[in-house]
Amino acid sequence: MDIPSILPTLTASFLASTVEVVEAFTIVLAVALTRSWRPALIGTFAALALLAVLVAIFGPLFALIPLGLMQFVIGSMLILFGMRWLRKAIGRAAGYIALHDEAAAFARETDALKRQAGEARADWLAGMAAFKAVLLEGIEVVFIVIAVGTAHRMTGIAALGALAAALAVLILGALVHKPLSQVPENTLKFTVGLMLSAFGIFWTGEGMGAPWPGADLSILGIFLVLLAVSLSAVTIMRGVRARQEAA
Repeated sequence: MDIPSILPTLTASFLASTVEVVEAFTIVLAVALTRSWRPALIGTFAALALLAVLVAIFGPLFALIPLGLMQFVIGSMLILFGMRWLRKAIGRAAGYIALHDEAAAFARETDALKRQAGEARADWLAGMAAFKAVLLEGIEVVFIVIAVGTAHRMTGIAALGALAAALAVLILGALVHKPLSQVPENTLKFTVGLMLSAFGIFWTGEGMGAPWPGADLSILGIFLVLLAVSLSAVTIMRGVRARQEAA
């Protein structure tokens, strides 16, 4: 392993995981501040325990898959996963899709928990809200770590990026003690969509035996091409939208 291989894997895992951890943190914080930290922490740790069990059971199975086949399958999945993020990010940047607002998500979750406050099972419902948020976002983080790290046998590096993202969000959240609404989430998703798509194209090609010029450095070239196409798409869509509004 060298820096050109490690840095893209670490960066992609960190940025993608940051988006998921921010979304989970918003709901857990809403549970804690509306109800109490007890159900929030119980739900969070229960979800983390279940994720650990799933990783322990299914993680070793990936070592049994031939590398070429794994690169092709994971590369194809990353293209689909990354393009989904990228499509939405382009739509948001062009004004066709509303920007995701963590402050609004925090307010919605808080209102829902307040309406349930009078019920006898309020603590259970609050804990389940935290459990579901951490489990669903955690599954996406696990997929990101496996997809980004496994194709080049760098799952540990990808996991380190995800762990760094979780720690960064938790420390920042503890300091500001509010939803991380200042995090430029659409910019993160735009970047992550580009990175995952670039990884996906690169690894799909490797799985098919395609010789990439510059080896792993080709990922940067693919990223720049996707960036140019995406920014052009945003510019064109903004122009179309402006003409539609002016008509």
